[in-house]
Amino acid sequence: MRHTEPPSPSVCSQTSLFMIGRDREGHWVVRDLKGLRGGLFIGRTEALKYALFENGNRPQAVVMVPGVLELDMSVAPLAPPALAA
Repeated sequence: MRHTEPPSPSVCSQTSLFMIGRDREGHWVVRDLKGLRGGLFIGRTEALKYALFENGNRPQAVVMVPGVLELDMSVAPLAPPALAA
């Protein structure tokens, strides 16, 4: 998958902190604090590249988790704000 431009600053400011770690099966996991963005990766390098891309290339907003980090897909996304008529 090829990315052409980073997400907008407004998206980055909402969930800018990403956690990287391994799940119980040894897969590399990336997820944001709200659990709305993330994924499973084959290696640490790919996981880090994804996290940096998603947070606007801010390495200070990436945290390596020393314990188990599971990817929880059961979190419901936030509803978009209603547009004023």
